[in-house]
Order: sequence, then structure tokens, then C-alpha cells
Amino acid sequence: QQQKITVEKLGEDKLKELGVRSWPTWGCGVSKFPWSYDSTEVAYVLEGEVTVTPDDGGEPVEIQAGDFCTFPEGMSCTWDVRKPINK
Repeated sequence: QQQKITVEKLGEDKLKELGVRSWPTWGCGVSKFPWSYDSTEVAYVLEGEVTVTPDDGGEPVEIQAGDFCTFPEGMSCTWDVRKPINK
């Protein structure tokens, strides 16, 4: 079974409810690197653009500023950052 990355657009009310603005941030420049998730991770992309390709043959997912993403536990993937990312 392929693991799926979900990408949603959330309204400001929902972002406030989740406390997104107080989450710690992480960023990186244009680069390409492998990544895997030991646990389910959610992220809100503040700026930038990245294509995340699951290693299990799943469809590449385009993620950009304003997207709220969920990465499933156990997923291995490749991040291809095209515009510096901040999440």
C-alpha cells in the first residue's frame, strides 16, 4: 500500500485553532535530499516550493507556500526544494 502525503489549504481560523503560528520553524535553501519520517508529521509551509517524491513509487506531490501537509509515519521520500522553504 502506497503512503500518501496530504496537502490542504486551511483558513486562518483553522490555523489559529491548531496554533500553527506558534510552531517551531525549519527552513532550507534550494537542494535535493532524501528524508524519512519516524512518526506522522504535519507542517504548514510559510514560504517556498518543493516537490516531494515518495520512494515507494507514489506520485510526486507539489507543495508550496500556504499548504498544510501531513506526512505519514514510515514514509521515505526525496525532497526537491525549488524555492527556499520555510515551514
